Amino acid sequence: MYQNLLKIIKKHRTIIIHRHSKPDGDALGAQIGLKQALIDNFPDKKIYAVGDASPRYDFIGRMDNIIDGLYQRALVIVLDTAEPALISDERYKTGAFLVKIDHHILKVNYGDLEIVDTSFESVCGLVANILFSLKLKVGAQTAQALFTGIITDSGRFLYDSVTPRTFEIASKLLEKGVNPSLIYGELYQDDLKTVRLRAALGLKFVVTASRVAYLKNTQKDILEAGTDIQTISRGMINLMSGIKEVDTWANFTESEDGKIIAEFRTSKYDVNKIAVKYGGGGHKKASGATLENWDMVDRVIEELNNLKEE
Repeated sequence: MYQNLLKIIKKHRTIIIHRHSKPDGDALGAQIGLKQALIDNFPDKKIYAVGDASPRYDFIGRMDNIIDGLYQRALVIVLDTAEPALISDERYKTGAFLVKIDHHILKVNYGDLEIVDTSFESVCGLVANILFSLKLKVGAQTAQALFTGIITDSGRFLYDSVTPRTFEIASKLLEKGVNPSLIYGELYQDDLKTVRLRAALGLKFVVTASRVAYLKNTQKDILEAGTDIQTISRGMINLMSGIKEVDTWANFTESEDGKIIAEFRTSKYDVNKIAVKYGGGGHKKASGATLENWDMVDRVIEELNNLKEE
């Protein structure tokens, strides 16, 4: 399958790389890393990365602004996105050929070629494996971006999804000139405002008798904190991790349109089935969904309380 991807890449002069909206380190790391790898290996091609930005990850690269006409004969590659509704920038539909590369539990099929492997802890790990397997050049900038995504999606190599292959790929990337100190400094050195926000939320989350911890954040809470949805939802979900009395934790954050961005994490159970039930998805122990209202949030909390170990 990797060879088929290489043949398709060689056929197209223009390649445009997409991923999901509200991107995390894995989505952006894979996007920027793959873009740079293609530039390094195919200097005669035009390679672009598009979608909404996330300033936290500007240190690995930025998005391109491109005209619609470039899609007419372009190869479009979508990374880290289980279903089309989540893809940032709908122009992906107008390309000549569509490739999906993902590591999430399969929800729907899309694309002319799909490379989906849930055994990888991150899509960055999968992209790195593709590059190494095809014996393509992996430069320092590519390695830095891919290593960033592996770090973030593996929880700094702490999650169950980490395997010996994770460390093998990370080792190969380190050999290409990755600077871990720079990455960790950019990702995990907080400003005073963030430290105080974390402290305030630490006093706010609720723990149920079923060992479920959860946070509810309204639009008013976000405005008063002077932050954004991404920072307070996905950015604060693991505030409740690593607590002896907690097996499952969730963060519910109200968006401007009144819908609730839900993030689920667990050390023991399958939260993906709940995410899928409400139109979301992800991984067995780390998933998310968008809920219609706070009444639905309460129903989800009850379902999290009722989770059993399988």
